[in-house]
Amino acid sequence: HSVCHCSDWLINICRRKKELKARTVWLGCPEKCEEKYPKNAIKNQKYNVFTFIPGVLYEQFKFFLNLYFLVVSCSQFVPALKIGYLYTYWAPLGFVLTVTVVREAVDEFRRYKRDKEMNSQLYSKLTNQRIPSDMVFLRTSEKTGSCFIRTDQLDGETDWKLKVAVSCTQRLPALGDLFSINAYVYAQKPQLDIHSFEGTFTREDSDPAVHESLSIENTLWASTVVASGTVIGVVIYTGKETRSVMNTSNPKNKVGLLDLELNQLTKALFLALVALSVVMVTLQGFVGPWYRNLFRFLLLFSYIIPISLRVNLDMGKAAYGWMIMKDDNIPGTVVRTSTIPEELGRLVYLLTDKTGTLTQNEMIFKRLHLGTVSYGTDTMDEIQSHIINSYSQPSAPKVRKSVSSRIHEAVKAIALCHNVTPVYESRAGVSGETEYAEVDQDFSDENRTYQASSPDEVALVQWTESVGLTLVNRDLTSMQLKTPDGHILTYYILQIFPFTSESKRMGIIVRDESSGEITFYMKGADVAMSTIVQYNDWLEEECGNMAREGLRTLVVAKKSLTEEQYQDFESRYNQAKLSIHDRNLKVAAVVESLEREMELLCLTGVEDQLQADVRPTLEMLRNAGIKIWMLTGDKLETATCIAKSSHLVSRTQDIHIFRPVTTRGEAHLELNAFRRKHDCALVISGDSLEVCLKYYEHEFVELACQCPAVVCCRCSPTQKAHIVKLLQHHTGKRTCAIGDGGNDVSMIQAADCGIGIEGKEGKQASLAADFSITQFKHIGRLLMVHGRNSYKRSAALGQFVMHRGLIISTMQAVFSSVFYFASVPLYQGFLMVGYATIYTMFPVFSLVLDQDVKPEMALLYPELYKDLTKGRSLSFKTFLIWVLISIYQGGILMYGALLLFESEFVHVVAISFTALILTELLMVALTIRTWHWLMVVAEFLSLGCYVASLAFLNEYFDVAFITTVTFLWKVSAITVVSCLPLYIIKYLKRKFSPPSYSKLTS
Repeated sequence: HSVCHCSDWLINICRRKKELKARTVWLGCPEKCEEKYPKNAIKNQKYNVFTFIPGVLYEQFKFFLNLYFLVVSCSQFVPALKIGYLYTYWAPLGFVLTVTVVREAVDEFRRYKRDKEMNSQLYSKLTNQRIPSDMVFLRTSEKTGSCFIRTDQLDGETDWKLKVAVSCTQRLPALGDLFSINAYVYAQKPQLDIHSFEGTFTREDSDPAVHESLSIENTLWASTVVASGTVIGVVIYTGKETRSVMNTSNPKNKVGLLDLELNQLTKALFLALVALSVVMVTLQGFVGPWYRNLFRFLLLFSYIIPISLRVNLDMGKAAYGWMIMKDDNIPGTVVRTSTIPEELGRLVYLLTDKTGTLTQNEMIFKRLHLGTVSYGTDTMDEIQSHIINSYSQPSAPKVRKSVSSRIHEAVKAIALCHNVTPVYESRAGVSGETEYAEVDQDFSDENRTYQASSPDEVALVQWTESVGLTLVNRDLTSMQLKTPDGHILTYYILQIFPFTSESKRMGIIVRDESSGEITFYMKGADVAMSTIVQYNDWLEEECGNMAREGLRTLVVAKKSLTEEQYQDFESRYNQAKLSIHDRNLKVAAVVESLEREMELLCLTGVEDQLQADVRPTLEMLRNAGIKIWMLTGDKLETATCIAKSSHLVSRTQDIHIFRPVTTRGEAHLELNAFRRKHDCALVISGDSLEVCLKYYEHEFVELACQCPAVVCCRCSPTQKAHIVKLLQHHTGKRTCAIGDGGNDVSMIQAADCGIGIEGKEGKQASLAADFSITQFKHIGRLLMVHGRNSYKRSAALGQFVMHRGLIISTMQAVFSSVFYFASVPLYQGFLMVGYATIYTMFPVFSLVLDQDVKPEMALLYPELYKDLTKGRSLSFKTFLIWVLISIYQGGILMYGALLLFESEFVHVVAISFTALILTELLMVALTIRTWHWLMVVAEFLSLGCYVASLAFLNEYFDVAFITTVTFLWKVSAITVVSCLPLYIIKYLKRKFSPPSYSKLTS
């Protein structure tokens, strides 16, 4: 008992993960850190130096096929069981393992090189080999993504974190001053949640000591830009403890469905082998040491399970990978995992990210609606002339607002109500290392770019610039607008209310420097704003119209405030911000007191540009029977909008928006409401999804799988991976995940087939994926052409290699039964090795070039792909047909040779073996649908090799007999009888029951 207890304790010690704890990080003093933190580096490798060989061997011998051959080869060391030369068993096994190890080593070395390249990238300021407490300095207009500062959020290219401990608007302090301060950050333990952070910043050497709380607001997101001021940051989490990596699963060895199906078939063949051997021993009458004879029969018929099957398939996969990468129609495509190209032909579910995958994440302003008049892209010049007029003429008081003044008010509101900062790059020639100064900047219009957390806001500000009102400067307290005639208008920012997913709106209070007027501007989603603005009869209808066009809508409103109104609001607002209990509720209540009876100014429509050819690609995938799920971290309105504009949801389909649920009862009611809908797309948020899966997992997945399309918004990376696993578990179908950012890595690695797009969010997704493409539209050709071909070719190759083993085992069985059930091999030594390699290998392998339809046809008729996902090219029915063909041909070849028996048995061997080689070559020709010149070369090369080797096979053949006419006619007669009936049957089948693809080719 004590021994068991000790072993359990040891196992638990080995398995135990390091406990994650909250930490105190001293600024710039790594030596003060109490414990060691993980190394900060990307790692996409599956093995290390010590685990490579054991890992690869385990992956190979967990397949029944290879394990069986290992046992068979080892048995040849036992003298009583030895039935031939050792090399006849060990040479093929050694060759198979060598090919596999070399292929895995090449894949692993590529991963190592990619990781090393990413981990050793140096920048002017930083390397990514950071440790906690390292200080980081960022100046205006530095992109944290390109500097390899990995912040506390996701979507980065590598794995280290930056926490902003101090932010300052004054110039950067001297390094010596900064490192001399005595300060530390206390941070919560590393965790999965990407939307929260809790910590404190303490400075001990000041009087009094400084204590500040840190929240998610004090963190920089990956790939963000420091648009104004300077930031001093400190690294808190590294390596495996970063949220990016914690939300990512470990890379796993993916095994294709075809490999699993072949594994099942080889088990069936093994049972047939055992049954055949038992029959032989029974017919022998169990004489002598029958169990030894049984084992010898198992070895004699072992070719039923062909060892060359795996090596042929593996080489085929390498060939498919090479073809994909050489296809000029999908340039830049990289095959990173060479073991599963045929999986691309079996996909039923495609799970895609939205931003950067379906869309370009580039917004364009498309429409401005003022209630009575609407402006589109072709009438923007009218707005421009109105703006020029309104600033060139002195404003006279009007009783009724003209269209011109309404346009002026709307454009001014859009130009002021936002969180955008104009950025001017340093002048060319000024080194990045020199002290930063204002004079280094070029303030010309050509050098200005805009930075904001949302591309929508940038699109709006760029549009106001195009019509004449330009945002030229912004800091924490003011912003400047430039009018068409070059005047600068200054507005002081009194308050700003950021956009949140709960409020669905953002507001700003500004004071005009020239007039002193205080105005409260607000913009937001129509659902939030419709109750805030004054009564109108057009807003709801126009929002619906714009949404149907696929535009993202924002309602803009304003309210003028007197000095007394503002002072009253400010005192109540500051009081609410200082409260400890229910702070958020109190602050929201004070802001809502302002949000009443606001003047509706306009409705804007912005388009998130789709990637090239997204609509036809999604339509093609739908026609191919692939169900598409969109998983995005974006908000519900945006996700729904893109689902419509990309035609993920067709115009005729209804959309069921799953109401937010938090309890079991609510989930039950909402699921019942959803069940009553038919043929409608589902839109659900991550929180509601979590509740449904907690209580009604099976029911929810069953209902969702019946939908033509599913959109999950506000999804975390972990949820994305969880959805992939749910589909795999509940449907048993093959899944594919496609994305472009670090937050898509988990689902890419969880899916049966992961595709990464190299995009604006970096290379992390493409490096972790099995296949990397440059544009979403390439997925059509990748699946319809390469996926379909890879699967059909692999299936044909698998069937043929099995046929090759079955036919020779049938001949052995006939030979043994005729010669008193003797456990003696029919073909010895080199004949067997040559048969499996040089005599038949090239023609059989040339099947990897076969195609039933041209690529253009496969793209034009995606329904052909659906045929593959419905059924199986390597079904048990097809397998049985090939077994019967092999038995027929093997029987004909052996009995034919025995019927035409010559004086010497060596003549029987020569006739039957030559007929066998010719039959194999003719059967390859019978299987091919589209000839390629390399196939013809392979056929004649193999035949030439056999004919040439006859001169050296005098150990097995009578060379004098081979040159006679008798030999030739006997071989020809047996070959014709074994092949001609099959040709006739195939011709009749194609005539009366042609396959679907043949109708297209004709």
